[in-house]
Amino acid sequence: MKLLSRLAAALVVLPFCALASAPPPPEIDSKSFALMDYQSGEIIAGSNGDAHVPPASITKVMTVYVAFDLIKQGRLKLDDLATVSEKAWGEGKDSSESRMFLTLGAQVKIEDLLRGIIVVSGNDASIALAEHIAGSETAFASIMNQYALKLGMSNTHFVDASGMPNEDHYTSAHDLLILARALIHNFPDDYKYFSERNFKYGIEHAQENRNGLLIKDPSVDGIKTGHTEAAGYCLLASAKRDGRRLISAVMGGKSWAYREQASEELLNYGFRNFDTQQALGPTAPAATLKVYKGAAASVGVGTLEPIYLALPGGHGALQIQTQTSGKAVAPIAAGQPLGEATILLDGQPVKKVPLVALQDVPSGGFWHRLIDQIRLWLGL
Repeated sequence: MKLLSRLAAALVVLPFCALASAPPPPEIDSKSFALMDYQSGEIIAGSNGDAHVPPASITKVMTVYVAFDLIKQGRLKLDDLATVSEKAWGEGKDSSESRMFLTLGAQVKIEDLLRGIIVVSGNDASIALAEHIAGSETAFASIMNQYALKLGMSNTHFVDASGMPNEDHYTSAHDLLILARALIHNFPDDYKYFSERNFKYGIEHAQENRNGLLIKDPSVDGIKTGHTEAAGYCLLASAKRDGRRLISAVMGGKSWAYREQASEELLNYGFRNFDTQQALGPTAPAATLKVYKGAAASVGVGTLEPIYLALPGGHGALQIQTQTSGKAVAPIAAGQPLGEATILLDGQPVKKVPLVALQDVPSGGFWHRLIDQIRLWLGL
């Protein structure tokens, strides 16, 4: 039978029970908030999620992200030593708030600086790390903005490494969720620092992590608090329950206690009312295509990475429509684009993703290629 240039849509129905849509999210008294399903990257609740807001010390998540990436590249090591400049030492030296208590001229391991930033929100540690990496905090802020652009944080601009008030220093709840998701995905081993409850460096007593949810909720394993008069009380939090992870951002809450309460309400809402459903992936082809001139007669098409959806718990039928253009002619490389899939929920399209070959198909023998070439000429 003649192979059309565009194959007929193939429908794959996945099991999913029918139920009403999720209830509305809790009312959160803040400047903005957002809740993300980690696996799908989808926002499942929020208000003013793209509004520009001061990030305060949540800025330091990007400071740490840059350092983690440089360590991953081999350009920075945990046991490298950074020298504490007068600027780093002087940051907040008249206050006990947000300090690692570095001493002027001291040489400090990068790992200690990272823990000082993550656990006790040290402004002095943030500047010391930024200066060690880029030479100055201003230059480091430029690097932070490059990373933000690469991650797709379109409503973010940094001017420093610690989050001091500045009208040109802003982000959004949505952008912070993008950053948090990338942090957890790209640096799963280093993310462990965000769950540490206290840290001691050069002082008599250990300082406690300001993220009180680490104690109140055993499923919470990060991420970062922030507070200035301009920003209000902010909390970027992540929790993992029964194999699912959600990330919340509450910006501009009225108190430290309320930011924890609001974050807990958001996380509970997401876990109770949504499921994470895998729709596509490398282990189950969405379709199988005939291959011309190949060592194999067909090739499976799908996605090389799992594709997830965040759906109201017990919702209706999830379906996959596949559509390919042209004919599949060997040689074919795994990852080669071969079409598109439309994911439908109750018959309504919710997401489109490209389809690729799931395996290599090398060229077949001479006579097989010749016969298939004739078939292609004849449109068979």
